[in-house]
Amino acid sequence: MSPTPASPRTARAVNDRLALRLLQEEGPLTARRLTRLTGLSRPTVADLVERLQGAGLVRVVGESGTERRGPNARLYGIVADRAHLAALDVRLRGVTVTVTDLLGAPLARATAPVGGDTDPDRAADRAAALLERAVREAGATRLHTVCLGAPGLIDPATGAPRDAAGLPAWHRRLVAALRARVPAAVLVENETNLAAVAELREGAARDRGTFVLLWLGHGVGAAVVLDGALRRGASGGAGEIGFLPVPGTGRLPSATDCSGGLHALVGSAAVRALAAEHGIEAAGDGGGGGGGGDGGGEPAGARAVRAALEHLAARGAAAGAADAFLDALAGRVALGAAAVGAVLDPGCVVLGGELGHAGGAALAARVEERLAALSPLRTEVRASALGGAAVLRGALLTARDTAQDALFGSPPVP
Repeated sequence: MSPTPASPRTARAVNDRLALRLLQEEGPLTARRLTRLTGLSRPTVADLVERLQGAGLVRVVGESGTERRGPNARLYGIVADRAHLAALDVRLRGVTVTVTDLLGAPLARATAPVGGDTDPDRAADRAAALLERAVREAGATRLHTVCLGAPGLIDPATGAPRDAAGLPAWHRRLVAALRARVPAAVLVENETNLAAVAELREGAARDRGTFVLLWLGHGVGAAVVLDGALRRGASGGAGEIGFLPVPGTGRLPSATDCSGGLHALVGSAAVRALAAEHGIEAAGDGGGGGGGGDGGGEPAGARAVRAALEHLAARGAAAGAADAFLDALAGRVALGAAAVGAVLDPGCVVLGGELGHAGGAALAARVEERLAALSPLRTEVRASALGGAAVLRGALLTARDTAQDALFGSPPVP
C-alpha cells in the first residue's frame, strides 16, 4: 500500500516546525539561508516566514552583511520573550531557581535554604516565594512552564512526589503551592531523570542514545535512557537503585528503608565514612559525625573524593591511602553498575551527581576496570560533564521543550 500524501495543513506544520528548529539551533537566519537549509522553495519559505511572523513567533532582528540589502538581507529570529520558563532544583534542605526566556537565555537565578525542621506549609511557601521573586526580578511577564526536579518517586498519575521515608513533607506541599500561586504549567520530574536528560543533550552522553546514569550525590539513584528516550517504569520508579540489595551492607533494604541497599555503600555519608577509614578527611569536615556536612552544598562524599585525588596528585605520604580509598569506592560503585548492566546491557554508564563529577575520569576508569572483572558485558564508564548542575539544566531543557511544543505545535505523528 502506498503512503497517504500529507495534507497541505500537515505539510505546513512540518515546514514551520523545521524552520523554527533551525532558527533555534542556528540563530537568526535570512530567508535565503532558510531556503538552503530546509531545501524548500523560496515561495514556500516566504509563506512560512509570513505565517510565523503573524503568529508572533518570529520577527526581524536585523540585517545580514553578507546578503544584498533589501528583503533578502533581513535576519529572522525567534521571539525569545514570547514565553518565559523557570526551573527548580529542589534538594533536601534548599532550592535553586533559574528563570529564562524561550530560548533559554538566563534572566534571573536565586538559591535559598529551606530548613528540614520547619513547618511543611511554611517551607513550601518559602520556596514558592523564591520562585515568584526570581520571576519578578527577571521581568518575566509571560511565564509559560515551570519544571521542578526533586528526589524520590514521582507519581505518574498526579505528577507529584510520592510519600517516601527520608524525604521532607514540604517537597509534596511545594507542588500544590506552585500550582496554586504560579500562572503557568508546573511539571515535576525525578532529579536523576533530569540529570540524564542534560547529560544526553549537552553532557557526557551526547553521542550515546542508550546509557544509564548513576547519580552519586547525597543519595544514590539511576536514570535509564534507551534509544534516546528516558524510561520511567510502570510506577515512575525505574532507577531506584538505592534499594538494590548488595553484599557488604549487613542487611537487606525494605520497602520504606534503603539503608540496607546500595545507598549504604555509595551514599555520601557512606563514602565519607569509607574515606575516614583510609585516613582521608574531606575539606571542611570536622572529622566526626555520621552525616554532618551533607545537609546542603557539595556532599561530603564528593569533597572526600576531591581530597583523595589531590593526595594522589601530590604523591605525598597520603597517596597510598588515597589510592586504596578510591579503589574501594570504585568496587562499591561497580556493584551497582554491574547489576544495571546485567539487566539492561546499556554499553555506557555515566557517573553523575557531585561525587561522579568530582571523581572525574580517574574514578570512572577505576569503576570500568572493576566492572570488567564483574561482568562479561563490555560497558564504558564515563564521568559526568555537568555534575550537580545537571538537575537544573535538565529541568530547564524539559520546560523549554514543553513550552516550544505548545507554542510551535507538537511534531506531527508520522
